[in-house]
Amino acid sequence: MRTSNHLIGLVNFLTFLLSIPILGGGIWLSSRANSTDCLRFLQWPLIVIGISIMVVSLAGFAGACYRNKFLMWLYLVVMLLIIAALIGFIIFAYAVTDKGSGRTVLNRGYLDYYIQDYSGWLKDRVSDDSYWGKISSCLKDSGACRKIGKNFNGVPETADMFFLRRLSPVESGCCKPPTDCGFSYVNETGWDTRGGMIGPNPDCMLWSNDQSMLCYQCSSCKAGVLGSLKKSWRKVSVINIVVLIMLVIFYVIAYAAYRNVKRMDNDEPAGEARMTKSHPSHFHL
Repeated sequence: MRTSNHLIGLVNFLTFLLSIPILGGGIWLSSRANSTDCLRFLQWPLIVIGISIMVVSLAGFAGACYRNKFLMWLYLVVMLLIIAALIGFIIFAYAVTDKGSGRTVLNRGYLDYYIQDYSGWLKDRVSDDSYWGKISSCLKDSGACRKIGKNFNGVPETADMFFLRRLSPVESGCCKPPTDCGFSYVNETGWDTRGGMIGPNPDCMLWSNDQSMLCYQCSSCKAGVLGSLKKSWRKVSVINIVVLIMLVIFYVIAYAAYRNVKRMDNDEPAGEARMTKSHPSHFHL
């Protein structure tokens, strides 16, 4: 029994360690939300799951150390629910970021983003006018476009240098007009709109050289936010899948050890059948 308790304690300690990257992923998404995406609700499922695993692992560890079968049983039940929740979150993250990506542009290092390339719940959430008002306001406050400017030895970069840059989805969608508008480059966030092709893309009418406006109300900006979310969530989901596999392995080990403890408490030797003989004895008269 002592060996089984030690094994359960070790598994709980390892599970506690596995909660750290999950919690770290949620905090990373939170920092990304504050600086670029401004969708603060998205990181909370990961943070809640990470904290839950930490707390439950500590409870299971205490149960193993003090031979408290109730705490060990509670650990197994709650951990099973957490594994199910983590599976659900991974499926949800992939489902809502399944479609959509940037489009390559001829002679450009960056991609252009279009809202029609995306679909589903996340697109509807971001595109909602009342919700987008909060996101765009957050983007302005974060100074996402102020950071796009570059100088080389005090000299602003030229159009050719800018066109070769690999911009983030938010920088490409919110800080410059779509390439198909045909505007002429002045600087990273300033463009000459004279002679541009106003017709094909509605965003061309929404672009403004006013630094407080830019393309924050453009569909391309919404698509850029979705593109940034997709990249962030996919990175975190890869870590979550690895953690999920490890959690399932540790859960199976902990369950087997718990069954062993329970069997020993009931004085059931391992491998012995409840019937001592497979065939009844024949009575001879």
